[in-house]
Amino acid sequence: MRKLLLALMTLMSSPVFAQADFQALVNDVFGKINGAYAPILFWPIPFIGLPLILFVMVAGGLFFTFRYGFINVRLFKHAIDVVRGKYDNPDDEGEISHFQALTSALSATVGLGNIAGVAVAIGAGGPGAIFWLWLVAFFGMSLKFSSCTFAQLYRTKDSQGAMLGGPMVYLAEGLKERGFARLGATLGIFFSIMTILASFGGGNLFQANQTYEIIKAQFPAANPWVVGVTLAFLAGVVLVGGIKRIGEVTSKLIPLMCGFYVITCMIILFSNASAIPSLLASIVTQAFSPEAAFGGFLGVMIQGVKRASFSNEAGLGSAAIAHSAAKTKEPVREGVVAMIGPVIDTHIVCTMTALTILITGAHLQPELAGKGVEITAAAFGTLGSFMPYLLMVAICVFAYSTVISWSYYGERATEYLLGRKMGHNAIRMYRLVYVFIIILGPVLSIQNVVDFADLSLLSMAFPNILGMIYMSKLVKDKVDDYVKRYEAGEMPVYK
Repeated sequence: MRKLLLALMTLMSSPVFAQADFQALVNDVFGKINGAYAPILFWPIPFIGLPLILFVMVAGGLFFTFRYGFINVRLFKHAIDVVRGKYDNPDDEGEISHFQALTSALSATVGLGNIAGVAVAIGAGGPGAIFWLWLVAFFGMSLKFSSCTFAQLYRTKDSQGAMLGGPMVYLAEGLKERGFARLGATLGIFFSIMTILASFGGGNLFQANQTYEIIKAQFPAANPWVVGVTLAFLAGVVLVGGIKRIGEVTSKLIPLMCGFYVITCMIILFSNASAIPSLLASIVTQAFSPEAAFGGFLGVMIQGVKRASFSNEAGLGSAAIAHSAAKTKEPVREGVVAMIGPVIDTHIVCTMTALTILITGAHLQPELAGKGVEITAAAFGTLGSFMPYLLMVAICVFAYSTVISWSYYGERATEYLLGRKMGHNAIRMYRLVYVFIIILGPVLSIQNVVDFADLSLLSMAFPNILGMIYMSKLVKDKVDDYVKRYEAGEMPVYK
């Protein structure tokens, strides 16, 4: 495998290699695949107009919120206590703490979607799109809770003590227990394949490519190969340590960068504090106004739903892979931790981006129409010409954290598919390919590959949500038991 990768790198760096022709060929192939697959995934539901995949994700959020009795409200304070380590038992089985599991999952979601995606939503749907973004994230908390509880219930451990969990495991094992072994195995394999494809494209190629583009915007002389190799080296240093090393890195990176980003946004907001009340009012009123900007009520709602789903990934099941490695003997407890993810990702980080853009009016600049991160950079620029450079650093760190977290998701999916036959060689192969793609990311601009990765990412929601709905009684019983013991004060406290 190493010889193959070295040969490919030598070929691509040689004058004989026609980069433009290669990009055109790959874009053409994946463009045809996208053209056939996207209409199915985004088929508009009659009389509703919401694309099929987004309808499934929204319906799933509503279902689990009511099914578990608004667990996202009832146990929210408890979730904060768990993340603080109040219930951490070092003797519990697992690889990382509750806090490290949360930051590992967040590192895969907090990134360009929060910075550029929100700007796109406002540009296409106006301020009202933010209201729907908030609402979807609220119900998405229950989706995250459900998938991460299932992941803990059905996780397995290999001979070296590494945990393997996530939708590919609980769909296969859970449906097998209910007499649908073949269906469960099929869904587990489908989910794993989609996860690997999503990790290569959206979790890797896109992040590396955009990291270079952001650096080049501030430093036009930046070399794409240097950026790619540097990012690959930094990622490789962490990847060899597995989820324990990823948890250690993200537990430091994510709080630091989220704190920096939110504080910067708050400085901009406080400097325009008098406009905040009317701004919040416009978000609510334009969310329901039939004549709301850019397409009316339905268009505004779809933009909010779409951006929230892409940003916090609730329902996709990706976060469950990270949370399955947490140290706990209480599956519901890890689900409670996971539901904080959409709050931080969407209600805090995305909201700060949105308010900063709206209060500075950056989205109204004609030359920035249709742009993403450029709009956010313009909003930050109101604090001074140096701020876009700081934003560049934040974006690079967010992209880096996304790269290392998605590598873990892809590893677990690869192990599920090939682990029994190939053992840890399967993971080594995956890591080599993954690092190689990081190097290529800044050099190639293969948009249709990234679009296909997005389709793969969203495709993960279908088997995950439908399977969880069918098996929801199991978690419902666990929730009732857990809440009863918690309210009776029977939970042991360690800190």
